[in-house]
Amino acid sequence: MLCVISPAKSLDFSPAAKDLLASEPMFAEDANLLARTAARLSRTRLKALMALSDELAALNHARFQTFSPEPAGNTTKQAALAFAGDTYTGLGFNTLEREAVTYAQDHLRILSGLYGILRPLDAIQPYRLEMGRRLKVGRAESLYDYWGERLAVALDDAAEVAGANFVLNCASQEYFRAARAEKMRTAVVTPVFLDEKNGSAKVISFFAKRARGAMARYVVENRVRDPEALSGFCWEGYAFQKEQSIQLQPVFLRRERIAA
Repeated sequence: MLCVISPAKSLDFSPAAKDLLASEPMFAEDANLLARTAARLSRTRLKALMALSDELAALNHARFQTFSPEPAGNTTKQAALAFAGDTYTGLGFNTLEREAVTYAQDHLRILSGLYGILRPLDAIQPYRLEMGRRLKVGRAESLYDYWGERLAVALDDAAEVAGANFVLNCASQEYFRAARAEKMRTAVVTPVFLDEKNGSAKVISFFAKRARGAMARYVVENRVRDPEALSGFCWEGYAFQKEQSIQLQPVFLRRERIAA
């Protein structure tokens, strides 16, 4: 099973373990082109495009200005360690055993507005560029247009190399839209994480992001191959709901805790 997750806005570029190798992103040249395109925008244009505060606009404008096609090693970090959002809290990549890290390099992918698709150990530079932003690049009116069907092809190829018959979609709707699942040869499994509140169950984004990261970890640590094996996932109160699940869409529910 090939697991796919979203990147994060929050970054952590503190030094990683020196003995952990880094790999090169497959779409590095595209990332350089997109970074150059964003670097040509004024700080005001970038702020409007990405809906940023003045402080974040200044930070990310500076990041694009200094983005290098040949970055020094001390300016990059492995993607799964550099991203620091809720999904990565659940994933806890820095606490995986080395065997699991090696397995993840072949069985985990991160979608990215700038880099397209990343392996966990791919070296990235600090950036922020959400997939849903309408950055115009050549004839492409948005990043969705720019990436086209290339991410679908890349995921299919990665699944084939990994011997995976399924892609596990643990990404957000914004990012997995770029994967164009309807164009993929590989079957896509999309888990749903529900939280019960006042007698009704719904997706709560903050919790669902963490649960998706935890499921990615579960897949990597247990070398999960088939959707049926996902029913064993049990994390912080989430439990598989057979009655609510349908083919390729397993449902996990965390019931409301009622104080005694």
